Amino acid sequence: MGSTATTRPNKAAISFNKKVCCIGAGFVGGPTGAVIADKNPDVQVTILDVNASRIRAWQSDNLPIYEPGLKEIISRVSRTGRDAKSNANLVFTTNVQEAINESDIIMICVNTPTKQNGYGAGSAPDLSFVESAAYMIADYATSDKIVVEKSTVPVRTADVVKGILQANAEPGLQFDVLSNPEFLAEGTAIRDLLNPDRVIIGSMPTGSGDLAAERLAALYAAWVPESSIVRTDIWSSELAKVAANALLAQRISSINSLSAICELVGADIEQVAHLVGLDHRIGPKMLKTSMGFGGSCFRKDVLNLCSLADTLNLPEVSMYWHGVLNINNWQKDRFVRRLMQKMNNTLSMKTIAVFGFAYKKDTGDTRESPAISAVKSLLCEGSSIRIYDPEVAEQTIWRDLEDDRWSDADVRSRVTICDSAVAAATGAHAILVATEWDEFGSIDVAHGKTDARPHKNAQVEWETVAKVMKNPKFLFDGRNVVDQARLHCLGFQVEGIGKPRSA
Repeated sequence: MGSTATTRPNKAAISFNKKVCCIGAGFVGGPTGAVIADKNPDVQVTILDVNASRIRAWQSDNLPIYEPGLKEIISRVSRTGRDAKSNANLVFTTNVQEAINESDIIMICVNTPTKQNGYGAGSAPDLSFVESAAYMIADYATSDKIVVEKSTVPVRTADVVKGILQANAEPGLQFDVLSNPEFLAEGTAIRDLLNPDRVIIGSMPTGSGDLAAERLAALYAAWVPESSIVRTDIWSSELAKVAANALLAQRISSINSLSAICELVGADIEQVAHLVGLDHRIGPKMLKTSMGFGGSCFRKDVLNLCSLADTLNLPEVSMYWHGVLNINNWQKDRFVRRLMQKMNNTLSMKTIAVFGFAYKKDTGDTRESPAISAVKSLLCEGSSIRIYDPEVAEQTIWRDLEDDRWSDADVRSRVTICDSAVAAATGAHAILVATEWDEFGSIDVAHGKTDARPHKNAQVEWETVAKVMKNPKFLFDGRNVVDQARLHCLGFQVEGIGKPRSA
């Protein structure tokens, strides 16, 4: 199939999709399987993972990941859910043989991290988990399967998966490999699944490939409009996911580069972003400046693209995309250096409160979070650190702060993890806002909120924060979320990103 087209699932295809398996009970597999089960009550969905403790967490009230709306869906459709109906159609299991053998469609939802060793280390993707999943399918399949790449993979990975399946499965079995990349953003994963901009399905140019794509499309047709289900060739589909993340990362680095100019010429980056966003060719989305992007995908996928360009002997292309990452690293470092300069380049014997540790709001994920590098830089300067994040687990923070430059005992003697913003600010000389949690901002987050978590129902008591801090009080807003005018009235010296610098 050489062109892109929408697809209309036929009734024969719909009748086939009775059992679906998601290999990988992580950020992609868990929410994806839950929504498919919720929207297809006649389809049995199994989420498979070899990590028994992770599966037990999915079966408990304490899910291994936090996403708004996820717990409610799991409670409805999981056989172990509190509100589950008698016909609950979602199960979590470690039983590899049963899960694979009984499924018609198998979605590979495993991690594809950047290689840490060997050729391509630091840029090329590590596909060992994808290959392991393919071998697993080949070992236990006793009937034809549709195998779906949900994980972000390099172009031509489908050939690798197909080769493993054909070489290791029972003779006579047919495997159709599809590309169906996920486009989930942490913090909005359920919303992204329920209301996707598009569902891309890439298939091989064969009759069986077309039929497999129709069968997969039938699952999504239960809730996704026909116009949003897009068919294309498998190679374009694989590249589209990497390209999308690279372009989003590029947009963030672009606005962050402009923020540095704004600070030196007296312009306001928020005004600049608003004005350029009025151009319909540009639009307003992803023009929010910050300390830099984090998360598990952007850096990894840009590196994936760089590695692909190097493999194809396109050094100029690789250099271009490396520039996106260089700006991001520079932005992270630049804001911390600005903090240091404002505090006389002397942070020894000073306490810094860090508000937020997740890489963005509405998630407990800290992977590549700008807060990690910021805290480590402050520790190197001799600071004591007091951290508050409403969602990140304490053990996650300790893990992220492990470093060869200090012992665990040393870091624990200088870092305190607090249960409130006021506690973190007590005795602090400065505050660094590293995550844009609503409670740190100027919006009345309590209005209309029904979230049971305490931190979602009240803003930071800035008057109290001001009273418990040392004077002079500094606040470095790495997300441009605080009400600067209000905090100035409370005696804070506030520094934002892309704002005219104070004297």
